[in-house]
Amino acid sequence: MTESAPAAPAELSAEDRKLVTLARATRARTGTAEGAAVRDADGRTYAAATVDLPSLQVSAVQLCIGMAFASGAKGLEAAVVLGERSALTDADLAALRDLGGPGVVVHLGAPRGTVTGTVTT
Repeated sequence: MTESAPAAPAELSAEDRKLVTLARATRARTGTAEGAAVRDADGRTYAAATVDLPSLQVSAVQLCIGMAFASGAKGLEAAVVLGERSALTDADLAALRDLGGPGVVVHLGAPRGTVTGTVTT
């Protein structure tokens, strides 16, 4: 299954707006290329920023997924990725599917938090 082009953003739920706020605040606090947040199947949220060190590179959404997995999450409901790119990488999409399976809603947005599109795994 491949990701389609992001659809026009729909009205976000209160829970998804919270993810946008978390991703935006994390990105702003760290000054990194991307901020992301995910909500697991139990409603817990995780936020992270891109890690770009000489010996370690992890995307913001991959780090969120790793945190959720390490906390015992059994699935994902939604994710938000804020940054300059307009699409998920294959690695990001694969990680979302690995933990969340099909049907995870992913909102993509600009660095300041404006959601520009939505895809589903």
